[in-house]
Amino acid sequence: MRTSTVLSVLVALLFMSCNERGSFNRTEIVWDNWGVPHIYAQNEAEMYYAFGWAQMQSHANEIMRLYIESRGKGSEIRGEKSLQMDRLVYLYDLPGKAAAQYAGFEGDEKLFLDAFVKGLNDYAAAHPDEIDVIYRGFLPLTAIDVLAHSKRVINIEFLAVSDLITGYNELKDMEGAAIPGSNSYAIAPLKSESGNAMLVANPHLPWGDFYRFYEAHLNAPDFNVYGVTLIGMPILNIAFNENLGWTHTVNTIDASDRYELKLEGDGYILDGEVKPFEEKSVTINILQEDSSFAERELVMKYSEHGPVLGEQGDVAFAVRIAGMENDSYFYQYHKMGKAHNFNEFEDAVKMMQIPMFNLIYADKEGNIMYLFNGNVPDRSEGDWSFWRDKVDGTRSDLIWNSYLDYDELPKLLNPETGFVQNANDVPWTATYPLLFDSKEYSASMSPQLEEYPTSFRAQRAINLIKDDESVTFEELVDYKLNTGMEIADRFLDDLLAAVDQYPDSVTLLAADILKRWDGTTDADSKGAVLFAQWFDKLDNSMFAIPWSADSPVTTPDGLNDPEKAVALLRKAAIEIEEEYGFMDVEWGYVNRFSVGNIEYPANGGKSDYGVFRTMYFQPKKGSYRNYVYHGDTFVAVVEFGDKVRAEVLLSYGNSSQPGSRFVGDQLEMLYENRLRTALLTRKDVLDNMVEMKVFK
Repeated sequence: MRTSTVLSVLVALLFMSCNERGSFNRTEIVWDNWGVPHIYAQNEAEMYYAFGWAQMQSHANEIMRLYIESRGKGSEIRGEKSLQMDRLVYLYDLPGKAAAQYAGFEGDEKLFLDAFVKGLNDYAAAHPDEIDVIYRGFLPLTAIDVLAHSKRVINIEFLAVSDLITGYNELKDMEGAAIPGSNSYAIAPLKSESGNAMLVANPHLPWGDFYRFYEAHLNAPDFNVYGVTLIGMPILNIAFNENLGWTHTVNTIDASDRYELKLEGDGYILDGEVKPFEEKSVTINILQEDSSFAERELVMKYSEHGPVLGEQGDVAFAVRIAGMENDSYFYQYHKMGKAHNFNEFEDAVKMMQIPMFNLIYADKEGNIMYLFNGNVPDRSEGDWSFWRDKVDGTRSDLIWNSYLDYDELPKLLNPETGFVQNANDVPWTATYPLLFDSKEYSASMSPQLEEYPTSFRAQRAINLIKDDESVTFEELVDYKLNTGMEIADRFLDDLLAAVDQYPDSVTLLAADILKRWDGTTDADSKGAVLFAQWFDKLDNSMFAIPWSADSPVTTPDGLNDPEKAVALLRKAAIEIEEEYGFMDVEWGYVNRFSVGNIEYPANGGKSDYGVFRTMYFQPKKGSYRNYVYHGDTFVAVVEFGDKVRAEVLLSYGNSSQPGSRFVGDQLEMLYENRLRTALLTRKDVLDNMVEMKVFK
């Protein structure tokens, strides 16, 4: 054990309080056999101190790299590959904004953040060999690093990434980014077999970098919260306590805008006048292949719209991002986690410091809620399509400076349907039958249902749950782990009928495989690879009934050209046989889970197939197989009864440090498509303890 000896653990156990929540006369971290830190602290400041220590023990090198990048110094450790991000960090002055934010902190908000940072640094000082040598010169870490990292991840990478990439690509190339997604349910007592509200948290993100989740259990007097945070954040982003819980999905919010500026002379035209750009420059060091550094000056320009990405010919693009000035993002999450009931929770949410994300909620009193949360700009005109396109930068009246109030956002509290869900669809399909009238809300915040077809995954989410009038906890777990393809339910019968109509030797063999297939993407499913290969060849013109807002969870349906559908199946079958040697190749033979040196056959599939067990795979150089890179990360199914019950899984494990036993240790359970019981009581934690750290 690195942080304590066996003897110290035994001594600690002898003096342990009988309190179910643990002893509050000292601060300690108990790591369970899945690498989850259960922190028991004398007060909340020491709890956050221990949380900083725990995150460093599990992810020191990843956290160091991310904080360095949020200083705008990624090029010093990664060379040219970090240049574009360094420029964005300086362009949006993330360290400067973070410093101003920190200067305004006082009371608990400052106390908690300082404690977290001290925990980070104390771990690094106690375990210098755990920090990669390339990162050590950037110590100590600061509160400004944490705050800048938060703005980089939430405002730049999540909220504005689409506008930033589009803006750059209209000027020059910029590497694309994975678009995050998620599933969620909240089930009300009227639809629950036990009479208890239930919650499903299921974010889908890339399996690494700033998207990586960290699972933890935080305890202090009057504070007991279990959940996950994005690494490097000092709070839990998706979590539950004894009384309530919440989760997030990425919403269809428009909270960043790309303005096209018309250039003239050394400035730009605004309201018929030529305005000068504000300019500043910074010199950065870029690591070279020979380990030397090359200096590069970055010149940055600013218009009244915001930072300018670049210029080409007589145009430039500026991207304005909502919520950059938010100063209590972490403290809002703290208050959400500390809430005892819906009213306290809602008071925290009304702080409006979280600039995006749907919020799905359930509690012990039986309340459930869906909220289209975020800093939605209060705009003078235009709908969602208007603002998602290039915005006329010559008009100052299109530059927004305020946001819609909490009461102006779409929200459902205890709907008559008995459930809410979101799978990154528009807010209007948060439950079914539809209850929202989208015309009652700002036209620019989100697309109308008619212009944003419900994905097959979102349809699957609704279709799994809508007709089940008495959902058990076990059923809810099964729904979450469901590997079936919605597209198989929708189109397989039509394809088989088409083969009967236009048969040939190849398609008859393919049809025989598909007839015996159960429609799932389980690891041993035969037929899923073939069917997916066929479906990928279709376009919307092939559907007999196109998607319709009048039937948002049952369309599209049918095939309008059976002969072409059979021809495409023949092509898919030949491709599969040539690639793998046989048509009925198993899904898990082709698609793999892999973390480090651990590898298993995979289950699950992408959103386009309508798979609720969402996984994305990509080819690996030198291999004929596809490997997971994005999809199910953290899963929690929670029931709020007299005692909270929760089943959880963190797909890739709770550590990224080299040599840690917790790197990829949950991959086998992912392969087996099952969850593990969350350890919520002191007794259960101690019964499954592998390590303890006691702070004197």
